[in-house]
Amino acid sequence: MSQDKYILAIDQGTTSSRAIVFDHNGQIVSSGQLEHEQIFPRAGWVEHDPKEIIRNTNEAIGQALSRANINRHQLEGVGITNQRETTVVWDKNTGEPVYNAIVWQDTRTQKIADELGGDEGADKYKDRVGLPLATYFAGPKAKWILDNVDGAREAAENGDLLFGTMDSWVLWNLTGGVNGGVHITDVTNASRTMLMNIDTLDWNEEIAADMGIPMSMLPEIKSCSEIYGYGAKNTLLIDTPICGILGDQQAATFGQACFEKGQAKNTYGTGNFMLINTGTEPVASKNGLLTTVAYKIGEDDAVYALEGSVAVTGSLVQWIRDNLGLIKDAPEVEVLAKKVEDNGGCYIVPAFSGLFAPHWESDARGVIVGLTRYVNKNHIARAALESVAFQSREVLDAMNLDSGVELTELKVDGGMVANETLMQFQADLLGVPVIRPEVIETTALGAAYAAGIAVKFWSGEEDVKNNWHEDKRWEPEMDDETVARVYRLWNKAVDKSKGWVDEDVEELYG
Repeated sequence: MSQDKYILAIDQGTTSSRAIVFDHNGQIVSSGQLEHEQIFPRAGWVEHDPKEIIRNTNEAIGQALSRANINRHQLEGVGITNQRETTVVWDKNTGEPVYNAIVWQDTRTQKIADELGGDEGADKYKDRVGLPLATYFAGPKAKWILDNVDGAREAAENGDLLFGTMDSWVLWNLTGGVNGGVHITDVTNASRTMLMNIDTLDWNEEIAADMGIPMSMLPEIKSCSEIYGYGAKNTLLIDTPICGILGDQQAATFGQACFEKGQAKNTYGTGNFMLINTGTEPVASKNGLLTTVAYKIGEDDAVYALEGSVAVTGSLVQWIRDNLGLIKDAPEVEVLAKKVEDNGGCYIVPAFSGLFAPHWESDARGVIVGLTRYVNKNHIARAALESVAFQSREVLDAMNLDSGVELTELKVDGGMVANETLMQFQADLLGVPVIRPEVIETTALGAAYAAGIAVKFWSGEEDVKNNWHEDKRWEPEMDDETVARVYRLWNKAVDKSKGWVDEDVEELYG
């Protein structure tokens, strides 16, 4: 393979949009990144401006290409990975969103979820889509937009509106927008809408009808690795094949080479997301996990995963920085945490969007418990880091029960894995080695691999395995008795967070 050919990955995340150039060895050549505004119109509401995201994506592509000193002619293909359930509805004739993107963390659709569930409850659609009815997923968000934006439902029924997660929005714009833009999603993102049959990988018309979403709005479902279209003339990617799409957590699973049944990874980002490969048959969870599509390469069979989704981990550090002003930048949280030996009895449960896996308690809210005059900002910083590890322990316990296989090690990735205090505490809590790869940007790398496989830049999964290299591992050090005690206290704190939202809370602060 010529050394002057590359793959570009677009990583449209919750806090920023990035573009990363990878070489044939899976190493980062260059990158570009721009943060976008987090919009909070009301308590529990989280939005993004879709047009700002497209502007930032295009600028990030320019940054990455210029920093690598290459142009589109040296790109063999482009992969897209994205924040998954975040929902956009736009006019296909004008390219204008009818409303801001409603972010996966947003909780405004709780009443919609309750109404859809009716007497059957949150598991009404679970056997068909692998997901419980919850505010997390995209379908109810689209319903909210159609129900609440003037003229939106009429326009949708007239066939003028399109619905998609962020991969669809980015792809449509990069391939021409109103001038021939391709309206497509992949199986991993489709599996997060509550609208796709988990076994047959097609849209469920009955559920779409229940949500009042016309089928004409929905993108075509494709595999994760095939040519969907080509960069439009008004982009920096003219005629370059766009040929890989994976939702961010599935992309990280692919980038971590978790191709064997029973292999698992945990991504530490805005939230935490642990996935375990369950093979080519979907496995129903009995312990609060999600059944999701891990990946599908071209015509090959789909591979499934069980997922534990935690809403608030890295964003808790961001909250401590931006809302409380206790730190100036994210790395400072570890500096403070290392100044104390433990959390001083302080526990933080960051249920800002309710509790996700394995609880699925939408009426929970964040709490800080165990405060005394002894506790200072160093203890709070340590408690914040520890909450990330505690939440992942809850997910792993559920995963062990569902899979019937005890994990022997955990591969980790994402921005927070640079925090060595957190990684050691995570190994202590789990009782298994925690392993960080050389390239921690595995989300973008997974999308790059999917794109590269589609155009034969890489031959397949074997190349991905060969490119994966361990950087560092953390072995458990804490004694079992201490682990059991701190975990029991964590569970007490979680109980305190539940049931907070009621009519008074909604009327005063909703």
